[in-house]
Amino acid sequence: MDTQLIFDLGKLVLGIAILVYSGDYLVKGSVAIANHFKISALVIGLTVVAFGTSAPELIVSLEAAITGHPEIALGNVIGSNIANIALVLALTVIILPMPVAAQTIRRSWPIMFISCLVLYGAMLNGLITRVEGAVMFLLLILFIISSIKSSKRFPIKVSVPKPENKYKIWVYMIIVLFASFGLAIGSRFLVLGASGIAGSMGISERLISITIVAFGTSIPELTASVIAAFKKETDISVGNIVGSNIFNVFAVIGITSSIQPISMNFSEFRIDLNFMVAIYLLLLLFILPMAYLLKKEKPFSLIKKYKGISGSRISRTEGALLLLSYIVYVVLIFKI
Repeated sequence: MDTQLIFDLGKLVLGIAILVYSGDYLVKGSVAIANHFKISALVIGLTVVAFGTSAPELIVSLEAAITGHPEIALGNVIGSNIANIALVLALTVIILPMPVAAQTIRRSWPIMFISCLVLYGAMLNGLITRVEGAVMFLLLILFIISSIKSSKRFPIKVSVPKPENKYKIWVYMIIVLFASFGLAIGSRFLVLGASGIAGSMGISERLISITIVAFGTSIPELTASVIAAFKKETDISVGNIVGSNIFNVFAVIGITSSIQPISMNFSEFRIDLNFMVAIYLLLLLFILPMAYLLKKEKPFSLIKKYKGISGSRISRTEGALLLLSYIVYVVLIFKI
């Protein structure tokens, strides 16, 4: 194996490792600070935790866009969104079939699909401008405000780490500072490694970013979901994964393109965007028809009647189909 390729692989692995650990400490430190200031668990989950878990994708995309690697910036987000549904969710429900909250059908999935269409539309002309990025970020703010308001009628279950009180508040502030620095360093290694591997192997940065880079930045979600499934913890949910996809578009692409407009060759990403749309629609087929089959009622009347659960569940078979679709997708993009 070429020495430079080995060196680039080392940078990629090191970058992913630093991102995973830095992201974890960023979330823990931020949650501890938020708890210190008596911020509600709902707000912490929708803001602090959501931004924290999306921080690796954000910093990697920002680093890639600024250093002239827009394909990595976009491939990271698109690949992560596909992997979240067709890999993370798939493996999780294969281990533990997952009930679907009514809120996911009523609000989260439609907003996730809208975010997908917004990204698709913004990429059509080959450039995501600062104005389009600002619009995406505004949509994120509206989504957070709407989620907080709707929680009064339809309770939202958010995943928030248990508060830690082992250290004083200034220690957690230092932890957050060093974690942020770690994210910057990790993203630098990852982008350099990914672009180097692409050059050494003669393949596009899009392929590297949409597979390896996206998988690397999705490791925290994958690890947390799989461990929770093995422990049979019911607080993991489809809504958490769907929410992560919304943040990836509106926060990661929104903030990145607001700072640095992202240019790309749309035709190179057409198959990836089309697959993302397809996988979102496949997920809808798995979460929506069960409401008809189990209750024999119209889904939205069912949602009004059962405010907590929809009566739907993603089965192991459906999880296996999602995983199979991901394997087929990865094989196809490397062959085309």
